[in-house]
Amino acid sequence: MRLDFILPLMPTLVEQPPEGDDWIHEVKFDGYRSQLVIDEDGTRIFTRNGHDWTAKYRDLVKEAASLGAESAIVDGEIIVLNDKGLSDFGELRKAITSRQHDLYFVAFDLLHLNGHDLRNMALEERREILASMIEPGRRIQFSEALPGDAKAIFQLLDQNGLEGMVSKRRDSKYRSGPSTSWLKAKCYAVDEYELLGVEREAGKPAFALMADRATGCYVGSAFINSSRAIRERLWKRVQEHAGPAPKGMKRPATQWVTPGLIGRVKHLRGEEDLRHASLQDFREEESRSPSG
Repeated sequence: MRLDFILPLMPTLVEQPPEGDDWIHEVKFDGYRSQLVIDEDGTRIFTRNGHDWTAKYRDLVKEAASLGAESAIVDGEIIVLNDKGLSDFGELRKAITSRQHDLYFVAFDLLHLNGHDLRNMALEERREILASMIEPGRRIQFSEALPGDAKAIFQLLDQNGLEGMVSKRRDSKYRSGPSTSWLKAKCYAVDEYELLGVEREAGKPAFALMADRATGCYVGSAFINSSRAIRERLWKRVQEHAGPAPKGMKRPATQWVTPGLIGRVKHLRGEEDLRHASLQDFREEESRSPSG
C-alpha cells in the first residue's frame, strides 16, 4: 500500500501558552517541519509543503529502519544542534549539503501505522505509540512533553535561548491545516540591524526598515513604539542623514538614510525575517562622525 503525503496540522501563534491540564507542552524546534513516510516503496521525507526531499536526507532515510514499521507517516522537525545543544536554523542549511551525519529528525506525531489511519485517535494515544517505536540514542528522536506549569516552562525556554513552545490538546484529533488544537508561543530576541529608512504615512504607525548588518539585505520592518524622545531623536537623525533608496526598493512613503544608523530590534526568535518586531532604540555606528 502506497501512502501519500498528508498536509500538516499548523499551530496558531499566541502571545502566551495556555494554562491547565488539558494541554501537553513541547519545545518548538528551529528547523524544517518534515514528514517521514514509510511504505512498500521504501522511505520518503517531505517538506511541510509536500516537496520530496528524500535525496537531501539520505542518512535519516536509513535511520527510519530503526522504527520497525511496515508502513507509517510520522510528523516531525529536522534539526541540527549547535555547540550549546540548541537547534540552529543557520547551521541546518549547511548540514543538509555537507554534514548529513549532524541531522536529527525529532518526531512528535504519528498519523499512520501499519495500514491504520490514526488521525482520529487522541493525540496522547498517538504519541504513546510513537514513543514506543523510537529507540534511544538514534538520530530519530521523540519530542518529549515538558513537565510543569506552562508559564514556568515558557520562561525557562526563553532564558535558555530556545525558539518557543508548542502546546497541544491531549484529546485532539489530527486535522490538516490551521488549527487551534495546537498553539505555539514564541520567545523574543533583541538584535541589532542596519537602519535603511523610516516609513511614515499620515494616520498610520511609523516603521523602521531594517537590513542584516553582515549582508546589507532587507530583513523586514520594525514598529516604532519607542518613547517620544527616541522617536524625535530618530527622525532628526534620519533627516540629517537622508540618502537614496537602496537598489530595487520602492516605498514612496519612506525617508531613506545613508548607512551608519544601527537599530536595536525586539523580534520573534527563530524567524528568517523580522516578525512582530519593534524598534527599541538606535545608535550611530562608531565609524561615522558623531553629530550629537
